Amino acid sequence: MSRDAALRRSLAETALSLGVLGLGVATTIGTAMLPAEGGYARIGPNVAPGVVGVGLILLGIWLLYEVLTGGWRNMPPQDAEARGEHAFHRGAFIWVSVGLFAHMALIQTGGFVLAGSALFACVARGFGSARFARDFAIGFAMSVAVFAFFVLVLTVNLPAGWLAPLFRLVGIE
Repeated sequence: MSRDAALRRSLAETALSLGVLGLGVATTIGTAMLPAEGGYARIGPNVAPGVVGVGLILLGIWLLYEVLTGGWRNMPPQDAEARGEHAFHRGAFIWVSVGLFAHMALIQTGGFVLAGSALFACVARGFGSARFARDFAIGFAMSVAVFAFFVLVLTVNLPAGWLAPLFRLVGIE
């Protein structure tokens, strides 16, 4: 590696290390402003973010130590094929993205079941399935089961959307 490339990598490693350290410090400061009382559990809302903040600080210090003592070691090769990565598949990315956007668009109006069915079918298509109707039906069955579990067992209200009359008919409300 040339001296220029090593210097650029060192600057990038230093910046990332300082960024992680700064994020940890900011998280810890923000956590200190949260209330500490925990109620019956004796664990307040500041415990988990505090642990994450301390972890980020320790990680930032460790990364900075690595940079200052010769750079990050055992870095994976820069070539994606050498790392064993697959090539980017634009079609798969588009299908999964369409599924996510369809889910976001349908969740309030169409309801949880139809949104989940569309998401499942699009992701299956992105992973190479050519049977969209079958995948939609599988997604529908799975979404109905999840919907019924959340509504009947966990008593969590999920949007029923266009299928609300059907769910009322079978006693799922």
